[in-house]
Amino acid sequence: MGFDFKEMLLQDCEKVFLNPEEFGSWHMVDGRKMVIQVDDSEVTERSKKQVERTEGVYKRQFLFYVLQKDFGPLPAVGRAINIDGTVYKILESNSEGGIYSILVGRDKS
Repeated sequence: MGFDFKEMLLQDCEKVFLNPEEFGSWHMVDGRKMVIQVDDSEVTERSKKQVERTEGVYKRQFLFYVLQKDFGPLPAVGRAINIDGTVYKILESNSEGGIYSILVGRDKS
């Protein structure tokens, strides 16, 4: 039958979850236009667990999802990333079966 559940799941993510006509939206990420899905409610849940940080407090944090094939290699924690003209620091990055979840933050000025 050729049924591959993981492949079906990835196709659903691309066709629905990261579809700009459904939940995803176009953004400029490190100079490249790509569809991402921003999840502010997950950041609220994570903030309850308090991010350990000695240098200060983040002014803005958000989590986004992006297809691995669109983004490229999983980005390293701590590196800078430019999203829509604003530079953020990558706080967490995880690969979740062809989709990356990336938590970013921007320091208070």
